Amino acid sequence: MIASRFHALLWAACIAMAGGAYAQDAGKPLRIIQGFAPGGGHDTVARLLAPRTGSQLGVNAIVEARPGANGMIGAEVVAKSAPDGNTIFLSGVSTFVLNPLVYSKVAYDTLKDFAPITLVAALPQIIVAHPRLPAKSLNEVAQLARRNPNQLSAGSPGVGGLSHLTLELFKRIAKLDIEHVPYKGTGAALVDVLGGYVPVIIGDLPGPLPHVKAGKLRALAVTSGQRSSLLPDVPTASEQGYRELESTNWYGVMAPSGVPPQTVTRIHAALVAAAQAPETRERYAALGMDPAVSASPGAFTTFVRDEFTRWNKVVRSTGIKLEQQ
Repeated sequence: MIASRFHALLWAACIAMAGGAYAQDAGKPLRIIQGFAPGGGHDTVARLLAPRTGSQLGVNAIVEARPGANGMIGAEVVAKSAPDGNTIFLSGVSTFVLNPLVYSKVAYDTLKDFAPITLVAALPQIIVAHPRLPAKSLNEVAQLARRNPNQLSAGSPGVGGLSHLTLELFKRIAKLDIEHVPYKGTGAALVDVLGGYVPVIIGDLPGPLPHVKAGKLRALAVTSGQRSSLLPDVPTASEQGYRELESTNWYGVMAPSGVPPQTVTRIHAALVAAAQAPETRERYAALGMDPAVSASPGAFTTFVRDEFTRWNKVVRSTGIKLEQQ
């Protein structure tokens, strides 16, 4: 379950701490920087959390988009910011974990240059196929690939991202030879699978969702620990026998390294309260997200370390190494 891997509810007493005065430069706004273009998932989550987080801390909270290089530009900005608690970074598994693993040069060290605060949301991947593909489950895809070596292909939004690595994980688990077809974003991948040019794609749940509901694409599996409430009839990969194929695009928040622990604790409590607010949960549910939070900053640190260990095995097995553009 996402709940078991990705969050634990914070004690009520810890949440209550968020109401205290914001000690670091109380007159300055809280800058929530995210490293992708406005309107995307990162931006949506940041703007959902900003008002309630600021209210909990007694300050204005503003969201700044610093897009580019798969989140690396925003990460570098925050890593070099003053450790006063007034600037935090909202990003996800790709920026915090996958970039350092797949790119030959990254201008930040996630666990040295940042102070992890908390998870704030989790979003499963979904594996979908064109209806003409003679496969209605992951096992049938695997059988098809074995009967037709080097013939089956699967698309993703790009090389080295979570969707690509989810495909590589599936290939490793099932011992399959499936060609990866990278696209420049989910939209381009969806165009080709809808047109029948590529039979299978993997991506974050919201992109393919309307096409699945309209019957234009067939959902083969979600990669979360439990079924999505938006697609309750679609089984998880684990239910189909692929227990290791759990892949969640999580969002988390970090501050620059050196922020005082008591300030990190206050921001943690404020973010958790914002993520668990009924209005936030309702909006998350509509997007297929889960309000995942960490029990403490230390718990989030441990989680990130575990993610490095897990995905490093996949990256090493594929030999993926990219140059930063």
